[in-house]
This record gives sequence, structure tokens and C-alpha cells, in this order.
Amino acid sequence: MRVLFMGTPDFAAASLERLYDAGFDVCGVFTKPDKPVGRGMKLAETPVKTLAAAHGTPVFQPSTLRDGAVMDTIRALSPDVICVVAYGKILPKEILDYPRYGCVNIHGSVLPKYRGAAPIQWSVLNGEKTAGVTSMYMAEEMDAGDIIDIRTTEIGAEETSGELFDRLKVIGGELLCDTLKSIENGTASRTPQDHSRATKAPMITKEMCPIDWSKTYSVIDCHVRGLLPSPVATAKFGNGVYKIFKVTRGADKTDKPCGTVVSSDDTGIEVVCGDGTVIITELQAPGGRRMSAADYLRGHKL
Repeated sequence: MRVLFMGTPDFAAASLERLYDAGFDVCGVFTKPDKPVGRGMKLAETPVKTLAAAHGTPVFQPSTLRDGAVMDTIRALSPDVICVVAYGKILPKEILDYPRYGCVNIHGSVLPKYRGAAPIQWSVLNGEKTAGVTSMYMAEEMDAGDIIDIRTTEIGAEETSGELFDRLKVIGGELLCDTLKSIENGTASRTPQDHSRATKAPMITKEMCPIDWSKTYSVIDCHVRGLLPSPVATAKFGNGVYKIFKVTRGADKTDKPCGTVVSSDDTGIEVVCGDGTVIITELQAPGGRRMSAADYLRGHKL
């Protein structure tokens, strides 16, 4: 089976690595164009490009998929199936219809829940107990294709989006290989999604960072874990905006207004929330580095 792979970040690279390990014939790789990063604005390769180049696979980085040149490339590669994992571009119908086995997508949620760009983060932000990965046949509508298979896993009580991401990318790679094998031997299932149960997982933005202290501890805890490793939850104390990396539960009740700092000591910074208090145990001050709240307080007053 000739596989054309389309993907960009680490999550996609994990699936591509599994394809190589399993011996699939990866005839080509599409990934997003290199982009400038850092203060020097040097062009950085995507993780998928770096991995594909190390394996000697032809890499293509079109700025658009909606021109004849891309279809000429795909026809020349002659893939039996196209695998898409966090590519970051919408495939037009002409591409979706080309491979004889269709286009297969690996998505980081249990569809139809959390369609969109940030399913893993929203799973943590919304306090879900389980997460998962879905393989599906792609359709013109985003994340709405027929389901082939699903793998699920419990979300740890203290797990961040980044930690869940690292686990799901491994599960996703295994699922992709199993899905392609089932397609090749004719045993792949095809289950239409219940579109009435669909929920959205839009992109995460920096505007979401500030903590709303009127919320309950559980909601704030999910907020902090859900925005790690990026863009990170924030809280304003005095004239400074602090990044907040970890919180624990404090008191069950208090008569002070939400957002009030009631103590700052070796246990951390205790702030009033909607159902008691939250203790900030890890933070980063403006212009500083990440550290425990206790270490920060030894040299600073809040």
C-alpha cells in the first residue's frame, strides 16, 4: 500500500514514525511551509519534514492545495491512500476523491465530540474524564467523516494538555497503522457520525489565559492544566501579570471576595475563588523564570 502522508507538528510526526516502523511504503510527505521563529526569525522545519527527510522521503510544502500543481504531484506519487494527521490545511474534494482507499484522518478526540483545531486542550479545559483518538474517512466538512475506529484513555487527575498530547500521539500512531491494515485487508468498519452530538474545539487563544477567580476550584484547575504547555493561564497581582503553572485546593469556605489574596507563605499563594480558595504552587513572574511559589516568595513580596 502506497501511503501519502500529510501532517505538520509532533502529534503528526509520531504517526509518521509508526508508519515507517511498520514498514508502510510512504511515497511522499506533505507538510506546511517552513516558518520564521525566535528573535532571529530563522526558518524552522516542521517536525514532520525533519523526520521525512531523515528517512529519505520526498517532502512537499505547498502554500495552497487548490491549484493544478498539487494534483499533478499527487498523481505522480500515485498513492493508494492519503493519511492526514494535524496537517493544518483543508483538503479540496479533488484530493479527497483521488486515492482508491480514500483519505484517512487521525483526530485527537472521541468523535463527534470536539471537532476542530484543539480537541485535546478542550478535553482538559472542560474537565472530561476520558479522551481518545478517532480514525475516520475524510469528508468535505471538517472532522465529520465516517468513523473507522476509536481508542480511548482516562485523563489523569493532574494531567496537563501537554502530557495528554504526548500519550495520545502514541495511541494515534498505533491506531493509524491498525486502520491502514484493516483497510488493506477489507475489514475496516465505516460508521456515520451522529452530527446532532457534535461539539466544537476551536483554536486556543491568549485571550483565554486570564483566570476567572469567580469560578470553582475544579474549573480553575482544569483551566490551568488545559492551557499547558501553551499559552499558559495568567493572573494579575498588583501591576504584574504572572503565568500560573500549578494550583491545589485550599479552604472550602471564605467570606472574602473572589480574587482576594488571603495568604502567601511556604504553601503558596492562596486566592479566593467561587467555592473557597485556590493555592498557586508554581508560577512565573514577569521577566522571571518558572519556579515554585514558595521559592518566589522567599525573595519577593506579592
